[in-house]
Amino acid sequence: MTRSDYQDQLGEKLVSLDTAVGHIESGSTVAAAPYTCSPMTLCRGLAERAERGEVEGIRMDHLAAFFPWTDPRWASAFHLTDTYATPANRAACIAGEVGYLPVGAWREDEIPAGWSSTPDTYLVPVSPPDALGFCSFGPGVWFSGTFVRNAKRVIAEIHPEFIRTGGENFVHIDQIDLFVEAEPTVGSASAAGPSVEEIETTDIICNLVAAELVNDADTLQLGVGMVSGSIGQYLGFKNDLGVQAELLTGGIATLVQQGVVTGKYKTIHKRKVVASALVALDEVEMRLIDGNPTYELYDFGYTDDLRRLIQIENFVTINNAMAVDITGQVAAESFDSRPYTGVGGQAVFMIAGSYSPGGRSVSVLPSSSMPSSTGERVSRIVGGLPPGTPVSVPRTFVDFVVTEYGIADLRGRTVSERAGMLIEIAHPDFRDELRIEARRLHAAG
Repeated sequence: MTRSDYQDQLGEKLVSLDTAVGHIESGSTVAAAPYTCSPMTLCRGLAERAERGEVEGIRMDHLAAFFPWTDPRWASAFHLTDTYATPANRAACIAGEVGYLPVGAWREDEIPAGWSSTPDTYLVPVSPPDALGFCSFGPGVWFSGTFVRNAKRVIAEIHPEFIRTGGENFVHIDQIDLFVEAEPTVGSASAAGPSVEEIETTDIICNLVAAELVNDADTLQLGVGMVSGSIGQYLGFKNDLGVQAELLTGGIATLVQQGVVTGKYKTIHKRKVVASALVALDEVEMRLIDGNPTYELYDFGYTDDLRRLIQIENFVTINNAMAVDITGQVAAESFDSRPYTGVGGQAVFMIAGSYSPGGRSVSVLPSSSMPSSTGERVSRIVGGLPPGTPVSVPRTFVDFVVTEYGIADLRGRTVSERAGMLIEIAHPDFRDELRIEARRLHAAG
């Protein structure tokens, strides 16, 4: 469909950016689509109104916001409520200037507790409408279906490049009040690439997981992050895998094309690849997914509903950890009381993997890291988590921990046995002090 075609189709609903955001009033509640689907054009338009002093006291409910709502220039205009600290707002989140919600329980057709279930305005990116008037949420549904149904006003920005998938990845133009044309994305400084050590460590861990912990016919969930998000690239020798995830990471579309991921033995959504959003996929994989009926994207509350996930057999859930203590407690949000990322769906997926008949929950992490702030190597297997560190996944739902030094099988192990196994896969420079710490904590003799 050409631009002129959908202009005629949308009629008076297609307006200028200033007109669209001009409907947002001071003191109102505004929700925005999350993370990589943040509607940056609409966000910038609203921020420009704040810059001109036209709005104040707006509550922004924005999950994993990629837009800097906490910029000091707009301090009186916006108060951000978020469940995930991102680079754009992390400093403000650590400073207590963000309404940080540690939400990890998601239910179908519900807005997360702590957010407004009926915001005054919802901002969302969509594709142009098709001939029947249906737009796609493109690479991510997130909570958009639920927010579109609940919000008092919906404003969408049009992205001609957005793909289409099956599932609930659609919205009719009758459900949207106003449309604007998306502006070109302004480039931002990219994060530094991984070091040689990080690449080598990731390669070892992914090979270990693929060879030892993933079986033919398993159904997989792979979390985002350098290690867990890379595992899909190491599974080409497997057969009849399934995918049921929160976020679809790189490598899966290639495995579908190769006939490795078939979903033949999935307990639910047989022969379908199910997720809520696509993250960090290259253009080639995005085109493999576009229009392919194998892929179905659903609302976050659907993909992350524990009641549904525990129905899956042979479910292998693999997620990143920032640190693991010597009893198996996983910290994935921060390494002290300061939020670094967020809860996300890791806990519910790890519980589901641990609960699943024939399944397993797997935490992956390098044994150590070297923060640029200090230049000193630190262990990521620790005697105890620092005070204030939230436990993202309780040790009772962690079956395996994997570093580049091996695999610790924690199932049915005593605290002392767990400590011994985790110390064995810690970085060699820290094993002696971890043994001392284990004896101090009575975790090992």
